[in-house]
Formats: sequence, C-alpha cells, structure tokens
Amino acid sequence: MYSRLFRACGRRSVSQVVSLQKEKGLSGKCLLQLLQEHRCLTAATVKVSKKFFYAASSTSPATSTTNVEEVVKQKMPSAEKKPFRRLPTDVRPYHYDISLTPDLAKFTFNGEERVHIDVKNCTHTVVLNSLDIDIKSAEFHGNDGSTMAAAQIHLSNADETATLVFPQQLPVGEKVGFISFVFTGEINDKMKGFYRSKYTGANGEDQYAAVTQFEATDARHCFPCWDEPALKATFDITLAVPQDRVALSNMPVKSESMEGEFRVLKFEKTPIMSTYLVAVVVGEYDYVEGKSSDGVLVRVYTPKGKKEQGEFALEVATKVLPYYNTYFGIAYPLPKMDLIAIADFSAGAMENWGLVTYRETCLLVDPQNTSAVRKQWIALVVGHELAHQWFGNLVTMEWWTHLWLNEGYASFVEFLCVAHIFPEYDIWTQFVTDTYIKALELDGLKNSHPIEVPVGHPSEIDEIFDDISYNKGASVIRMLHSYIGDEDFRKGMSLYLKRHSYSNALTEDLWAALEEASSKPVGAVMSTWTKQQGFPVLKVDQRQQGNDRILSLSQERFLADGSKDEEKSLWMIPVSVSTSAAPHEVAVSTMMDQATKEIVLKDVPQSAWVKINPGTIGFYRTRYSTEALSLLLPAVKNRSLPPLDRLGLLDDLFAMVQAGHASTVEVLRLMHAFQAEDNYTVWSSIVNSLGKLGVLLSHVDYEDSFKAFGRSLMKDIGNKLGWDPKPNESHLDTLLRSLVLGRLAALNDQDTIEQAKKCFEAHVTGTKVLSADLRSPVYRAVLSAGGAETFATMLKLYREADLHEEKDRISRALGAIKDEGLLKRVLEFAMSDEVRAQDTVFVIMSVAMTYKGRILAWQFFKDNWKVLMDRYEGGFLLSRLVKFTTEDFATEESALEVEQFFADHPTPGTERTVQQSVETIRLNAAWLARDREAIKSYLQSHP
Repeated sequence: MYSRLFRACGRRSVSQVVSLQKEKGLSGKCLLQLLQEHRCLTAATVKVSKKFFYAASSTSPATSTTNVEEVVKQKMPSAEKKPFRRLPTDVRPYHYDISLTPDLAKFTFNGEERVHIDVKNCTHTVVLNSLDIDIKSAEFHGNDGSTMAAAQIHLSNADETATLVFPQQLPVGEKVGFISFVFTGEINDKMKGFYRSKYTGANGEDQYAAVTQFEATDARHCFPCWDEPALKATFDITLAVPQDRVALSNMPVKSESMEGEFRVLKFEKTPIMSTYLVAVVVGEYDYVEGKSSDGVLVRVYTPKGKKEQGEFALEVATKVLPYYNTYFGIAYPLPKMDLIAIADFSAGAMENWGLVTYRETCLLVDPQNTSAVRKQWIALVVGHELAHQWFGNLVTMEWWTHLWLNEGYASFVEFLCVAHIFPEYDIWTQFVTDTYIKALELDGLKNSHPIEVPVGHPSEIDEIFDDISYNKGASVIRMLHSYIGDEDFRKGMSLYLKRHSYSNALTEDLWAALEEASSKPVGAVMSTWTKQQGFPVLKVDQRQQGNDRILSLSQERFLADGSKDEEKSLWMIPVSVSTSAAPHEVAVSTMMDQATKEIVLKDVPQSAWVKINPGTIGFYRTRYSTEALSLLLPAVKNRSLPPLDRLGLLDDLFAMVQAGHASTVEVLRLMHAFQAEDNYTVWSSIVNSLGKLGVLLSHVDYEDSFKAFGRSLMKDIGNKLGWDPKPNESHLDTLLRSLVLGRLAALNDQDTIEQAKKCFEAHVTGTKVLSADLRSPVYRAVLSAGGAETFATMLKLYREADLHEEKDRISRALGAIKDEGLLKRVLEFAMSDEVRAQDTVFVIMSVAMTYKGRILAWQFFKDNWKVLMDRYEGGFLLSRLVKFTTEDFATEESALEVEQFFADHPTPGTERTVQQSVETIRLNAAWLARDREAIKSYLQSHP
C-alpha cells in the first residue's frame, strides 16, 4: 500500500521520518518495516530512541536505542508483509485462573476464566487475543465488589482478537480487579491450539486424548489471553476430566475432588511465564519415573502398556537436568518435569514448562526395534527441550524477531549435553553435517533471511521456525563459544539468565552479558552475523617468502548463484589457521574486520599445506587456489587432515561448484581422494554431495554413468563394513553401515540390492529379524527393485507395526518404488486415514525423491492443494512439503510454473519457502547448463 509512497520519498532525515509517521498515521512498527524495505533514511549513522518507532506498540523499552543505519542495512526478504499491530498497552494481565472441561466424545470444551489485570491508562476498551472461541460473556469485577458486563464483544478472525467494550472506564492502577469469561471451543484436529490426538485403546477401538500446542500464537484457540511472549503472567489451571483419564499440566496437582462424574484437578500456581508455554494433556497413559541427582521428580508418560519404552528418555532427562543446573548456575525452578509422547503431533517436541510434549518417535525407544540413529536423535531432542526450560522459559525472547535466542541456543546446547552424557556418539563431528551445513545451504540463497528478522503476523512467525533460526543460530553460537572460550561462555550465560529470569530479553542483552564475562567485543562481532543476511566466503591467496607463508585473505558475501554482492557486506570473522606441522592444533587465530587481511605463518615450507577454519567452526566458506587445494589432497587421502577438515574441504568446494566458481569435474576429482575414507561424518558429507548431484543428473541421459561413479567410490567402504555388526564396533560404524548400504542401493548396486532382498525375505518369514539399524536401507532397496507384491508386503508390515518409528521407516521408504502406477498409490495412501496427518507430508516427500516421482508428487500437490491447505492451515509441515515437492526441478519452465501456481493459489505461511524453491530451481538449471557436457565427458573417461 505504501510502496510507491516510500519510493517517491527519497532518503529522509529522522525528523522528516517522524513527521511522516504523524502525517500518515502509521504505527511505529509498520513505519520501521517500510523504512527497512525501501531504504528511506539518510546514510549518516543516527542513534534514534526506539520510542519514535515503538510508542504505538510498546515492543521494547523506551530507553533502548537502535542504530538506524544498521537496521536499514538488513537485507529483508521481499515477501509481502501482512498488516499487523501488537496488542494495546492500556491493560495488562498478571494472573490467569483457567478452568477447562473437555468433552472427548463431542470434541468440544467449556471454559471459565478470570484474568487479573493492571490498567495503565484510562480506557473502556480491552483488546486481547481470541480465535475460534465462542465467548458467552465477559465481565469486569472491581476490587470494590462492583461488576460491569461488556456492552459489546467484537471478534476479528483476521486480527485474531476480541475487543471488549465496557459501558464505563476501567479504574486505573495495579491489580484493579479481574475480567471473567465464560466460553466454549472445539477440540480441533489441526494439531494446534487445544486439539485431539487419536490412539488405539485397550479394547482395540479408536480413542482420543486432548492436547495443547500453543507455540507460537495458538493459546488464543484455547482461552482468551494476551498471547504475546512479553506479556507474562502466572497461571492457576483447573481441569475437569473423566475418572479414568490422566490429566496433566505444567505444575503438580494441588488438590483433587469429585464433582458428579468428573474428577476435578487443581494444579499449583505456575511461575510467571508466557502464554505459549501453558500446557494441558488429558488421556490414557502409563509412566516411568525417577529423580535427578538434584532432586527433581521426572516422569516419562507413554501409551498404555509401553512404559518400558520411556526408560531411555528417563535416563537422559535425569542426567540432563543436573548438567544444565551446573552449566547455567541456576537450578531447574519447577518441582517436576514431565515428558509425554503424543500420537498426533506436528513438530518434533514442544518445551512447555514442566510438561514437554513429544512425537512418539522423538521420545520412545523399543530396544528391539529402535535404530541407533533414532536413539541418538531422541537424546538430542530431549536435551534440546530441556535446555529451553532455562533458555526460552525462564528467560523468554521479547518478541518473535528474537526467536533464535530460544531455538539457536537450544540447538547448540543439545550437543553440549549429549556430548557429556554419551561421549561415544562423537556428536560434535555430526553437528557439522546435521546442523552447520544445512544452515550454509539455505543461507547462500538470496531469499534467505537474517537470524533476526522482524515478524508480525502469525503466518510470518511460523515461517521463521527454519534452518536459519535453528541451525544458523546454533552454528554462530558455536563459533562464538570457540571465540570467547567455554569458561567465559558459561559465565556469560549464567549472567544473562540471572539478570533476565522470569522476564524477557533481546539479542543485545545476551551479547552484553557475554561481553561482560569475556571482555571481548561480542556485540560488535555477533551483530554482523545476526542482523545481516548470508555469510562470507574467504578467498585465500598464498605466496612463499623464504620459509614463511603469506596468506592474503579477502571476504565477500557468498551467493549461491555466484553473483557479486552489491551491498558489499562485511563480517567480523574469527579466523583460525592450521598447518601440516600440527594438523590438530590452531597455528594462528585472528579477527578479520575488514575486506582484506594478511597473515604471516612463520616456518611453513613451500611443500606444507595450510587449512583455513580448522574444525569447521567459523560460519563461512573458504575458496582455495588450485595450487593450495593440490597440497591438501595427499592429506585427505592418508587422512592426516582431521575428519572435520576433510569434510569442510569437500563441502566448500562443492558449494563453489554449485555457484559456478569451479567446475563440477573438480569436485568429482576430489571425491576420488576419499576412496579410503572410513569416518561416518565425512561420508555423510560425501553422500550429501552425491545426493545433490544425483538429483541434478536425474535430468540427463547419462545418469547411469554417474551412478557407476558413485558405486565405484563407495564399494571399498561397503565391503569393509559388510552387513553384520563387528564385535564391539563403534556407534559411528553402526551409523555408517546404514548410510553406505542405503546409498549403494540408491546407486543401483546389484550386489547390495540382492543381499537386501535376502535379508528382507528372512525378516518377513521370521527366519531372522532384521536389525533396526538396517531396516530403512533394506526397505528402500527391495522397494526400488520390487513391484506390486513387494508393495503389498510393505503395506502389510506397516499395518502390523505397533511402533510409530517402524511405521515411519516403512512409509518413508515407499517412494523408492519405480512403477508409476504404484507411486500414485503411494500418494493416495499418504492421504488416507491409515497415515496420520503429521506423517502424510513425509510420505509424499519420499515420492518426490526421484525424477518420475517428483513430477507425480508436484501434480498431486496441485490437485490436492485445497485439501492440504485445510489440513495444515499454513503450518510448517505445509512449508516443508512445498519445499520438497518443488525445489529439485531444473528448468526455467518449472520455475515459472511453480511461481505462477502459488501466485494463483496464495498459501499463507509458505511465501518465503516458495521464493527459496524457485530460486533453487533456477540455480539447478544454471548449474546443469554450465556443467552438463563437462560432467558427461569426465564420467565417460573415468568409468
């Protein structure tokens, strides 16, 4: 609406901006966002009180200041912003009394609520959040005993608000009274708000649990509230439930009584906390319990009859809590910690304070049927959610712009605690492939976003629960941890948490605490990583000067399409260097705060190699000259270069290839140096690169030549590992076997496929049960070579499976089948009642992994767009489905088709994902056009 206005404005001084704000009647938040998008401020660095911009919405304290030039320099995504204003500041809650009575037969609930309030300014209007709730009455009760019913209740679905208009002004002051509500609502099937989760009861019939999922903005589906993270309050929860149901909330039960046919449970008052952390679960569950060494009662709730499957998570949780207690220097503040497995759950888990909810596959371990990689994943998820009890719950981001403070930090700390509890996992090496590389891949796109991205409307908030907030956030914190050292990092974390306990914080508050603890310029360094989009690539030039090596470094933003960064972005980069003299030690560490830097390495002879970014800790790419790379090749072959450096070298070169800075042939040559590789994490990176090349080359007529190249590369490691576990083999070798066999099967290795068929036959007949670690690769292998009979056998196994993990393994392998008719049946199966809504998207995605399947899956998405929209309502599952059904095409026609489809079919919550997918399609098309013939020639000459 204002785009043309701001383009016409030219660049403005601060006083002109403020005048413009008044003239146009814009909210401060709206104005700031428009300024960011259209660059209407003068170039001079101007410190402006935030009150100019935030007075209307009180998004942060009036005393804070912001550097306008820094903010304007953020490369904001071009997606349209939906109109949004935060709640007025006149009335604020400080305590909620909430009573809920769910009806699991009718899927409805009745609610009564008292919200105790402070009134800051004279008003007769109260605006709060409410959505899909039928408010029967709203009354203000004053401390003097007076009562005043709302004369009008205006509900706005678009704004997700209820506006109460009272006949008189409310009294001004603190704790002036409460507003009572009587309301009803639906226990929905959308996996958000207050929703129902289906499970099979002891009698074999379908039963339902009632569950809450409120992050980010869905508490308003359950009770009227001020549903913003900064508007913290305490909560008294009461539940009236059938006698035979378990009822849980954030706190322990305070009292229990019978009222007619209902058991009424009153829970202890919560600490002060945000609405999105309130939780309620009503259903049938067993549990196992234990106490942590610091005295916290921990329970893991499981489906009935499966409590032994909660033992592993209990072991992890009881060890994690005291670890965090020590690490943060603050005891876990609640008297209990419940972890509960929910059958229908959209995310992996949710950190509700004192009652953490999980997908069954992220919590339950069956010793006979859970794979090592799944068990490791469960340990990480438990560690992540329990980290949130401090970082997110005790101290909460002030607004969703700072979501990364929650998610990035928890995504880093989960690795810290798992490394402490399970050192055999060697989990930090896996961080690079699981977290760091994923972030680099997304952040190289022009349609990425800064770690801190201004958001408003709920659909925008959902979109930033992505690899930037989680994985880039975790990666830059890992870099910061290395830069200031563990001791100062711990001190700073403790200072931050103590300073902001039971309150809210901004990113700058974290930097201030870490800077105070370390006496290093943390704020200056880290702002370059969180406030601007993307990351740098360091170009390395070397020359010899006697026996010294001179490194000339230059930085510029890395862009996946190979283009130049017109913004000339700069980062403050902690740079480290290692050499062949001591491969596991850092020879030099320095801060690069300019576009170029020169480093002198003493006593490094001409024949020695030099590696930038040892340990792959800095969040940047490195571009070596051909000569420098050739010196590193022998160290890759003989593995004297450490695993994370071998991995980083390959991944950086692969990124240069995708961006057109190097030929694909160079990365194929480098891969030959990994023939004798034996490290799981390095092979994970190789397989990732092979997978991307495989997707690209599925569009050409020499795909079989590439598969032969892959088989040749992986044959030795496949033979070395074999099919059977070795006595006392490492955890990583167990993971490696599954990875290698799965990739060999995908590369059509006939020996692997034939052996998989034999193992599968023995498994199906009961002759020899297949190891859980080998089931995914075996299922995919036999399906890739199978027909209707194999498909029917798989469906039979799926229907007989009692463990959700096993159902996932089977359903996510179905897309490996090659017959188009059967692939269409897989897609139909994905939408059937046999597959939970949370899993449907992953079954469709499995089909999109092959060329033929990709075309079918995309058409299926288009044909079923309305059904999918209704089912997922723009949540992150829909964004993920959009990504995986579109981004692997490789023609301009496909890019235009995807663009046009979503232009004609607006899909809220997926706008940025669509932009990223279209950009990726065009990158694929350019890559293929650039290197198609060179790859073909190389593969034909290196059979």
